[in-house]
Amino acid sequence: MSRVIDRLGHQGDGIAEGPVFVPRTLPGEVIEGIVVGDRVDAPRILTPSPDRVTPPCRHYKSCGGCALQHASDAFVARWKTGVVKAALTARGLTTEIRGIATSPANSRRRATFTGRRTKKGALVGFHGPRSDVLTEIPGCHLLTPALLAARPALEALVIAGGSRKSELRLTVTEARAGVDVAVSGGKPLNLALETELAGLAGTHGLSRLSWSGEVITMAAPPVQMFGTAPVVPPPGAFLQATREGEAALLAAVREAVGTAKHVIDLFSGSGTFSLPLAARASVHAVESEGAMLAALDAGWRGSQGSHAVSTETRDLFRRPLLPDELKADAVVIDPPRAGAEAQVETLAASDVPRIAMVSCNPVTFARDAEILTKAGYRFDWLVVVDQFRWSPHVELAACFTR
Repeated sequence: MSRVIDRLGHQGDGIAEGPVFVPRTLPGEVIEGIVVGDRVDAPRILTPSPDRVTPPCRHYKSCGGCALQHASDAFVARWKTGVVKAALTARGLTTEIRGIATSPANSRRRATFTGRRTKKGALVGFHGPRSDVLTEIPGCHLLTPALLAARPALEALVIAGGSRKSELRLTVTEARAGVDVAVSGGKPLNLALETELAGLAGTHGLSRLSWSGEVITMAAPPVQMFGTAPVVPPPGAFLQATREGEAALLAAVREAVGTAKHVIDLFSGSGTFSLPLAARASVHAVESEGAMLAALDAGWRGSQGSHAVSTETRDLFRRPLLPDELKADAVVIDPPRAGAEAQVETLAASDVPRIAMVSCNPVTFARDAEILTKAGYRFDWLVVVDQFRWSPHVELAACFTR
């Protein structure tokens, strides 16, 4: 029985009447295949969409790292912008959408691999779609050359500290001094294993190796530059996925903040926005993870020409800053996927003139934006940012003014 794909869902799967979910299809395509539950996992394309292209990566069929390589770049840009528009419309919101900033291929500077011991060595890669099968990805079109070149080091680490009964997670970040690797799920450390791991890190030129949160060795600090500040984030800490994506978000935040002289940065992390903004304003950075704030503070102290930067360790979900604590010319807020409903409610009750909101979830963003607009904030504009190329993931940055 043939079916017509009506639209794409939020995970990038095509949706036909039923609903029936059909991965790696596009709206308007006619397909056929066996329905298992509510899915057709191996569709045959009878009538392809004009937006269908040949996936550039040879691993695409077996790897679950990408979901949309079969779609043209123009289609993906329209679709991701449409996802944002739909989330806003559901809340009765409209604004100027200033296009989409898409990161280029081979620009992902941070990724988390899965590793598993085998009889003959190790497998390191990404899981297949909806599968426990690991796919090696030597020709990946997402990752930077430095991350691809780290594969032999990762395999050696898995052989040394992995098990055939479980999987390791290896978070790998490109830094100025080489790749920074943080491993979890491996064998418990002892002196022999620690010595072996340190030797492997040296042999493969890793800048830093961490095992279950403990730094094994650091040949050179894995510095990230935020503005003029040299920051060494904690092992495995959050970092924007691409330099291009970070630059697009930062440009939007700078414009939204404008000429503010005092800025509060909520969910500041290690200083992605705080430290560049300190070139023109004093900044108060608030974050729940003390290690990230310590990295931010050290980076500020090593920067040149920055205004004052203060830090505060605080769980903004349980203890949001109250209106009388939000005394600033502008606030930057970059919450995790759940959004920041409690913090946004206190922001809505404050007198802050300008708010720059960054989000990785259009649905929770729209919920929080509605709170601000109902409290009298004007929703000026937003820009969509696609730094997770060929995935359904969407990010954005927006400006609100009193």
